[in-house]
Order: sequence, then C-alpha cells, then structure tokens
Amino acid sequence: MILNDDMTPAQPFHAYLRWLLLEKGKKLDITTWETYGRELWDFANYLHANDLAWDRPFESEGKSVVSVYRDWQAGDLKLEPSTINGRLERVVGMYEWAVLRGMTEKMPVSYSKVIVHGIESDFTHLTGGSRTLLSPDVLLDEWEKEPVFLTAEQVRIARSAIRSTAHRLLFDLMVRSGLRSCEARTFPRAYVFDPSARSDLKRGTLIEVALSPRDMEIKLKKPRTIHVPYSLMEEMHVYAQHERNRHVVAGRPQDALLLTEYGNAYSKGSAWKVMSDLGKRVGFRISPLMLRHSYAIHTLLLLRANPQIELEPLMYVRDRLGHENVQMTMVYLRQIERLLGAQALAMMEEFDNLYDVTPHLREYGANHSTSSL
Repeated sequence: MILNDDMTPAQPFHAYLRWLLLEKGKKLDITTWETYGRELWDFANYLHANDLAWDRPFESEGKSVVSVYRDWQAGDLKLEPSTINGRLERVVGMYEWAVLRGMTEKMPVSYSKVIVHGIESDFTHLTGGSRTLLSPDVLLDEWEKEPVFLTAEQVRIARSAIRSTAHRLLFDLMVRSGLRSCEARTFPRAYVFDPSARSDLKRGTLIEVALSPRDMEIKLKKPRTIHVPYSLMEEMHVYAQHERNRHVVAGRPQDALLLTEYGNAYSKGSAWKVMSDLGKRVGFRISPLMLRHSYAIHTLLLLRANPQIELEPLMYVRDRLGHENVQMTMVYLRQIERLLGAQALAMMEEFDNLYDVTPHLREYGANHSTSSL
C-alpha cells in the first residue's frame, strides 16, 4: 500500500500499483510485488519531499518531474544506470496508465524508436532478426554490464573461510548448482537423501533434483531440474541427520533444509548478510547473485573446453538456471569471450580441480542427449 501522511491511499500511485499487481492480466511472481511497490513509493516519496506534483505540466525533458527524479538518483545517490532505468520504467508505466484513464493529459516524457536485435525464436531457441520499439527518452544510456562472478581461486578462499556448515551449504547450493538465493535458502529438507543408499547412483556423478514451487520458493513459480553433485548431496544429508537437529525448535517445524542457530529458515536479508560478511572477512565482495553467476561462468567454460561432452553449453546452463530464454544465458557467454584464452583456461582448470566437475558432466552427457534438456 502507498499511503499519504493521513493514511489515505496516495493517488495515482496506489491505484496503479493495485492494477499492476492484481488487474493487469499478467500474473506476477509474488517476489516482484515488493520491488514494484518500493519503486513507485520511492518516486511518490521524492515528489512529496520536494513539494512536486506528479501531474505538473510537461514543458521540456529537463524540467519534467520524471527527469528531475532521474537526475537526483544519478547525481546525488549515484545509482547504477540499470537500477535507475528499472525505477523509471515503472514510473513511465504509471503515467501511460494514467493518460489512458484521463487522469492527466500528457506524458511527462517523449519517445524515440529503437531497434532491438537478437530476438529468440520460441521454437528453435536460435537468435536473429530485429524488432522496432518505442523507448522513453528519459532513460539513461546503459552499457551491457558484465555479470560479476568469483574466480575459482576466490571461490576456494571464500569456502575455506566458512566455519558454519549451514553457511557453507548455502554457498555451495548457489555456486555448485546455480540456485538463486531464494531457492537455496528454501531448499527443502525433503529433497535430501543418502546417495550411498541408492544403487543407481555412483560417487562422482550428478544427481537430478526436480524443483517444485509447491515445496520451495522459485522465481516465477516455474519448476525445473537442477543437478546436485553427489558429494554435495552427501554433505547435505549428514547435516540434515546430525547438525540440523541441534537447531530445531520444539513446536516450530521447518520445511527448509538450512536453519539458523535460532532454528529459523534463512530470510532474504540474512542470506545476503551471510555472504556480505564472508566477503568482508576474505577481502573481496561476495553476494548470492555473484555465486549464481560463478556457477554459470565456470560451467560454460568447462563445457566449451570439453566438446567431447555431448551437451550444448548454452542450453544446458539455461535449463539449470531456469532462464526463460537463451538470450539471458548468452550474457555469460559474452563475458567468457572477453577473457583472454590463457586466463579462461587457467580459471576453468582451477574450478575443475576444486570441485572435479568435468567427470560429472561427461557422464551425464554420455547418458543424455542435448535434445532432452
């Protein structure tokens, strides 16, 4: 809810947010609700603090309330262009909605035509072609940013500095299986088992685990299959059987595998803080998203360097990460192509030596065709 000082709905912000979340027609993942609400609240709060009206007449780009808001974020707050543009897109969407409903006469921004290249086919997963779109001129120039990841040596240093078993497993679920933070911290206890009790599983293999939104938090509530290394499943089972029980609080059942020392599942903030504090101890930045990026980069490197593994690298990583299209996964490929050959090779070998990944992928590739992914 977006409210005025007298606790009445702040319009049009409140009504637009309600429409966006509940009435637009496109089902939004519940995890995006807070983001959209905060973006609109931030704009409304800025206008309120500076005694500006949202529907002030639009005279020129520089005098628009949206442009002033943009410049404040860039100049005073020094936010990244991608962060600013994300907020501006939500704000512009509100104005488009308001104009259609006659709440204001004119948009506070102008538009230019832009050509988007590399459209992906839903049937072939190949990219090509282009499309012309209208883009608000208020948006900042945004160069494609490299996904920030940890080198294999940084992964080794960070992992060796972790003392808590739960923290280490949280770290490994993201860096070794590509889980998002929300998925790693809500990974169900029910998914964990003793791999040595299964005659169909061999040490050093990858274990297929089907993730379901009925059991855990998954972005867009889209089920997918991930590959958990045998050794990681083994470590999670030992933790579940022994250490986890010491943190279970009577009368407070928890479905999540990983628990804090107080017997609670990790929250979004606590998982981020665990990785942030770890980064401070080892001297370089660490975030949950960086760990997921690291999985993608290193897995792509290994697959590209071992063509005998019968897996198409982009398709394999796309499916493990749960990307909606291969275009999203190609960002990692472009990052790899920026690395020097020797640097990429050394980084790949370090990661392989740390986790012994190549034999796992080779065996999986021998038993699964690319078309089945």
